[in-house]
Amino acid sequence: MNSPLRLSTIVLLFAFVVVLHSCTTINAYFGGNKKTINTEDVAVYIPTNTTIKELKAILVRQNIIDDIDAFQSVLDYKEFDENNLGAGKYIVASGTEYKTLINGFTLNSLNNGNKEVEVEVTFNNCLHIKDIAGKVSKQIEMDSATFVNYILSDSILKKYGFNEAKIGALFLPNTYRFYWDTDHKEFINKMASEFKKFWTPERIAKLKQVGLESQSDAVTVASIVYKEQDKHPEEWKTIAGLYLNRIRRGWKLQSDPTFRFCWGDELKGVERLTYEHRDRDCPYNTYIYAGLPPGPIFIPPSSVVDAVLNAENNGYMYMCAKPNSDGLHNFAKSLSQHNRNAAAFQRWIRNRN
Repeated sequence: MNSPLRLSTIVLLFAFVVVLHSCTTINAYFGGNKKTINTEDVAVYIPTNTTIKELKAILVRQNIIDDIDAFQSVLDYKEFDENNLGAGKYIVASGTEYKTLINGFTLNSLNNGNKEVEVEVTFNNCLHIKDIAGKVSKQIEMDSATFVNYILSDSILKKYGFNEAKIGALFLPNTYRFYWDTDHKEFINKMASEFKKFWTPERIAKLKQVGLESQSDAVTVASIVYKEQDKHPEEWKTIAGLYLNRIRRGWKLQSDPTFRFCWGDELKGVERLTYEHRDRDCPYNTYIYAGLPPGPIFIPPSSVVDAVLNAENNGYMYMCAKPNSDGLHNFAKSLSQHNRNAAAFQRWIRNRN
């Protein structure tokens, strides 16, 4: 039989638990009603594997919350910990209640935060994979070195059907939308999906019609076309037709951008190229080696690839800068005409100086 003293102790303990629970609930209630102190929208980036302590530090540092205890009381009430926290970019509106803020950070069934927002990722003017890595890693959480090592690994090159020289053809410069916490694998999967979407049966048919064997060949030609002409898109189809003519006849392409590529940064800023520059022996130098170089010398826009697939049937074999034209060219079907065009350009250069 329970003694009065023992019953009283049990009652007191029960009352204490009730009061404690009530206090926690009350604290959570008032904490949940407390609002952020930012007076305008604030972008918040939460890295992968952020701890609750780090989350609170981020929110304090960005002047979003000013009452850590109240914020923690809501976290406790919701039993919210690192396992519930979605990494990514968030936009925190002015005067957001703590409970609403935490709900927005909460992972959902898609493994995103409820209020996580996408970011725009743009990459262009890239010579190679490392350039893509450097630009993209500044826009999403992806690590650039991890990306390069992964994409150039034998298993991944084999998976996508490229080698190291040709892998740049997988990437189509554009503006894409990603969640900020996208890693290298997700990014590459998205690029592979965009590649497949671009290479429709119609484009594959045109690839064969112009006499190229693979998508990477078309991108390689496009990279040369773009490096020859990056100011006037109206010349792309003409230049593409010229180089395809040379390929069909088995001629060396003799494209200046290809031997410039062999020099890397050594010719950066050098405008006047000489025969000495052309003598550098590397597989990309189309003055030395016939056919296409091993892979793209630039990651060209998809519109240039389309220009190659829709190249002019023009019979041109030569091109030369046009005098006083801001980057346009004169084209020729014969060497004699080309020599006249080249002489006219050289006279213009001398007179200008």
